[in-house]
Amino acid sequence: MQIMDGKEVAASLRKQIASEVEALVAAGNRPPHLAAVLVGNDGASQTYVGHKEKCCGEVGFRSTVLRLPEETTEEALLAEIARLNADLDVDGFIVQLPLPKHISEQKVIEAIDPRKDVDGFHPVNTGRMISGLPAYLPATPDGILELLGYYKIETAGKHCVVIGRSNIVGRPIANLLSQKGWDCTVTLCHSRTKNLAEVVRGGDIVIAALGKAEFVTADMIKPGAVVVDVGITRVPSDRTKSGWKLLGDVKFDEVAPKCSYITPVPGGVGPMTIISLMKNTLKAGRGEVYGK
Repeated sequence: MQIMDGKEVAASLRKQIASEVEALVAAGNRPPHLAAVLVGNDGASQTYVGHKEKCCGEVGFRSTVLRLPEETTEEALLAEIARLNADLDVDGFIVQLPLPKHISEQKVIEAIDPRKDVDGFHPVNTGRMISGLPAYLPATPDGILELLGYYKIETAGKHCVVIGRSNIVGRPIANLLSQKGWDCTVTLCHSRTKNLAEVVRGGDIVIAALGKAEFVTADMIKPGAVVVDVGITRVPSDRTKSGWKLLGDVKFDEVAPKCSYITPVPGGVGPMTIISLMKNTLKAGRGEVYGK
């Protein structure tokens, strides 16, 4: 069994991106500029945006964070998005999810200019991805692909079982792995899938992205499978200073011995998500997807 270390892979990609930014600036261009909009005081969101800011500094990007109060109206947020869409100095931006309940996430996603949608959530980018056209890929699915590629996991002709059908992870990773170059046969499972354990047991590669702590147990995994754990759930713990610990969707201690490769939580898919956002921002800075 080998651990797929997201920190190690992300560090390697950070160096590569930093080198490319250095060359970009040396050629007389400005560094890519990523902006983030944070509405409210969600602790996890603030931590995540902080990690993104730090990573921008490490790769040489310019970074801006716009912090708006919890009571910000939908109209005011949409006006801020329109301003960022029109700002020629901003290459890409994200609106950190989740948003307060009085704001429609879908309206916000659709208001972002697809050319600046470095989260890869806009329907235009989704459509381009499904069609196999150049697009900003959603960060977590792209991070999973980077992990599989780094560890030279064989995917062609393999049966990949994805658990969870969200628009952010499950559906896009299922689509990407079925495309030419990856060539998996993909089964997408969800809460209505019958005989779920049996279906998952058939997976050469299992991607767990349903958001239920330790849902995947050893009896659901066949010997030698590759397991990618996307889940991250905070649970109370009297053994940590913070009073909580992070668990994935996979019961790691009992599943890991059966696997050929497995990602840990934390330190697996998480670091890859942030580095994939950096990749998209570099593409935006260069005009790779939509041109300058």
